[in-house]
Amino acid sequence: MASTSPAHIWAMRITFPALALLIIFFHLLPLDTVPRRWAPPDVLVALALAWSLRRPDYVPTVILALTLLLADLMFQRPPGLLALLVLLGCEYLKPRALTHRDTGFAAEWFSVIVVLTCITIVNQLILALLGVEQAPLGLILIQMLLTIAAYPLVVLVSQSVFGVRRPTPSEAETLGARL
Repeated sequence: MASTSPAHIWAMRITFPALALLIIFFHLLPLDTVPRRWAPPDVLVALALAWSLRRPDYVPTVILALTLLLADLMFQRPPGLLALLVLLGCEYLKPRALTHRDTGFAAEWFSVIVVLTCITIVNQLILALLGVEQAPLGLILIQMLLTIAAYPLVVLVSQSVFGVRRPTPSEAETLGARL
């Protein structure tokens, strides 16, 4: 099936929220009742950034916003703040999907590192300005660094299992007309 056919695109648009719900489910399972000294990577954010950068037609803004807002509500974070920041980061990366087609993975990863760093800094600044209780800075930095380190794995799984690859030149022309 061609990756630009409407049926395939809609199947992938359904796959993204389904994966997000699976990530949220496993994150909320009470497997360990002892507090950890480290924070796990935010796989949902890495997945959103990877899919937005590799195939922006698979994650339209509405689906992305609703999925991230649901994650904020389920993880009991300030509703909408991290969702908005990740959505802005994804929307910043989407137009660059076609330009990153010809560059290597290192350039793509560097773009994600910059966006993740900005998301983390702005999130912490807004929470500090509003006086919201926050996790220790060390945990936040560990989570950011682990998310950055997990990004290549998320891309590998997305590409090998779900077929989320960079568009070919012919697909890029079709996507360029749609975007």
